[in-house]
Amino acid sequence: MSHDVGAVERRAILGRTKSVTIVGASNNPSRPSFFVATYLLSSSKYQVNFVNPRLDELLGRPVYPSLADVPGEVDLVSVFRKHDDLPGVAEEVVKAGARTLWLQLGLWHEPVADSAEEAGLDVVMNRCVKIEHARFAGGLHLAGFNTGVISSRRQSAP
Repeated sequence: MSHDVGAVERRAILGRTKSVTIVGASNNPSRPSFFVATYLLSSSKYQVNFVNPRLDELLGRPVYPSLADVPGEVDLVSVFRKHDDLPGVAEEVVKAGARTLWLQLGLWHEPVADSAEEAGLDVVMNRCVKIEHARFAGGLHLAGFNTGVISSRRQSAP
């Protein structure tokens, strides 16, 4: 089964998402998870949560030791972890009742995707939540990318 979710599906997922939980959030400004965290907090409507057992606080927000500790509904889980950690993380994501397992750029794991889909989750692999959100919100130019959108009307954010 191919898990390369198309742009229409990614836009629909991001449009219905209420919260994003970043697993593997880092307080190192050079790490991609830090960049994604700062972007989501400043440029999205999402409730943003962080999971990392080695941190207590990030960007003024609490950091939870595990997905099970995140209060409220866990919706989209964006994973920044090593390939070998993905099966365990995916189990936690399913147990937390998440709707979407989103593996960050560079992460691709077919067995993990299969098991998450069998549990009823949407799965996106090898994509960046920040880049995808910005693409659909018409904001990729902020990061130096050409959105390809030519319009005099303001785009509504997903």
